[in-house]
Amino acid sequence: MLSRVADRVFWMSRQMERAENMARILGVTSNVLLFGTKETREQNLLAPLSITESEEAFFERHKQLTSRTLIEFLALDESNPSSIYSCLKWARENAHAARWQITSEMWETLNTTWIEMRAIKRDRVTGAGATEFFDWVKDRSHLFRGVTYGTIMRGETFNFSRLGTFLERADNTARILDVKYHILLPSVEDVGGALDYYQWAALLRSVSSFETYRALYRDQIFPIKVAQMLILERRMPRSLAACFEQVTQALDRIKGQSDHTVKRLANEINVRLTHADIEEIFQGGLHEYLTVCLEDISELGSRIQRSYLGTV
Repeated sequence: MLSRVADRVFWMSRQMERAENMARILGVTSNVLLFGTKETREQNLLAPLSITESEEAFFERHKQLTSRTLIEFLALDESNPSSIYSCLKWARENAHAARWQITSEMWETLNTTWIEMRAIKRDRVTGAGATEFFDWVKDRSHLFRGVTYGTIMRGETFNFSRLGTFLERADNTARILDVKYHILLPSVEDVGGALDYYQWAALLRSVSSFETYRALYRDQIFPIKVAQMLILERRMPRSLAACFEQVTQALDRIKGQSDHTVKRLANEINVRLTHADIEEIFQGGLHEYLTVCLEDISELGSRIQRSYLGTV
């Protein structure tokens, strides 16, 4: 496969996953804002900006951080490359450029999604309308992923699509977990309280794992068990371990001429996740552990760009 085509397919899938992740983050943030004090409200509004590392860009465009301006920036802002609007736009553009490598069902799904996105009135993406919009984004991402898996030939296009999807998903899971621990850490008197419980439940729902947590642990929500599930539990589709299992499998199927550094790093990360112990992670500091994970994911993305996609 030509590197420019692989690049289009990789980012097509990565941008659809990013749009879904952004919808999940904003949806949970909207729900969490219904609870808590003025101080916790400000922290919860800042959390999505911290997760996406876009706080500086936000305040260049907006003077005040409110629920409305947050949604405007992260969902609808055409100049924000990580907004839902931009992700859906570029996913469609990349699909158009690689149309001869993807199935007609994949193209029709992305094209229809973009047409519907452009038709959505901005004043509808508020209040209850915002929840409907976020659910629509998730549904369109699910549809695209299902159509891709169900229609495309198992070849290089499929492999680069999976690579983009799961690398982006791993990055998002690590960021969400890190922000809850590092930024939304409650005061001592709030630990174990109703607000703390609701924030952990919201985090689990943001990665579609609330029911999975109940099925696995049948217990109240404990931070160490949440971390264990989202980092090490391979049966949990959005855990770091599950994502890197998919990343390494996709890379194993891709045949490149100078990709040993890519595969070596991916395998190193996968092995560390396979043999990690959650208590040792907590003893060394969860934030420090997740920071290293995010640095490794970023470095792996850079190596993939250089080795396969013809860009730096």
